[in-house]
Amino acid sequence: MKINPEENQDPLARSLREWCVSAPLPLRFQEKVWRRVADAAREDKAAGWWTVLQNWFQLTFSRPAIAVAYALLLLFLGSGAGYWQARQKSALIEQTLGTRYVQSVDPYLKTGM
Repeated sequence: MKINPEENQDPLARSLREWCVSAPLPLRFQEKVWRRVADAAREDKAAGWWTVLQNWFQLTFSRPAIAVAYALLLLFLGSGAGYWQARQKSALIEQTLGTRYVQSVDPYLKTGM
């Protein structure tokens, strides 16, 4: 029993295969198409930095693994920067409190401040 491949195809595929366009293209159709392609390319080149950043962000973070890696990297960088700033502020406060204590014990002592 041989099966003809055309008999098994659905009617839509058969209709699309038999369909042909007989209407002529409008005047200067190709010229207009290429002009639109050139305009689109020019707009892409003239896109501002914000559009470029948005496109990069959208392409980069569309993959979950990379998005998680960036989020973790930013979390660690933020935590490190916060820790460093807190240590600096803590050292400054500790020095200030030490100076105040010494001045409270001996108010006439000259300090390095």
